Amino acid sequence: MVLVFLHVAPPNAISKRYGPQVNAWVYPLFEQNWRLFAPDPDSVNRRILARTARTAPDGSTQVSDWFDLTDVDNSAVKHNVFPSHTTQNLLRRAWTSYVETHGGDDEADSDRAVMMQKYLRNIAADRVAAHDDDGSTFGFIQLRVLTLPVAAQGEAAGNRPPTSAEERLLPWWKVTPRGN
Repeated sequence: MVLVFLHVAPPNAISKRYGPQVNAWVYPLFEQNWRLFAPDPDSVNRRILARTARTAPDGSTQVSDWFDLTDVDNSAVKHNVFPSHTTQNLLRRAWTSYVETHGGDDEADSDRAVMMQKYLRNIAADRVAAHDDDGSTFGFIQLRVLTLPVAAQGEAAGNRPPTSAEERLLPWWKVTPRGN
């Protein structure tokens, strides 16, 4: 509560001195924006997939198949009468924040970019680990994001050529033995 208060309070000596520490805790969890009052719906559909890699006892690298993280989220929303805001938006907003801080490349050039990279990596690793049936550990995770523009409705759809999906493959990220 104290950190949230310092974040929303008018500028003062304490919030100025500890601003970076307060923001590092507040931003991934309590982002503020006006979208409740002026929503900006996505104009694209994104599928975020993950695969893991681990080193086998014989020294070889074993890479898993792609696991659809977006499908897990969509299923949780579809089959829940009262889905949580977190279920609906955590992964999507983590990806949006990652793109905002990294642009077209995957180089983190600020503390916030590093934080958003870790945040996205940890969400993906936690989701994969939660659905891992054999309980095996993994040491690396990679994400693939497929972006497909939402098709126009009605007459406008007939005037536009179909657009193809855009694919972005992120580099392998090192994770702890259980995944995050």
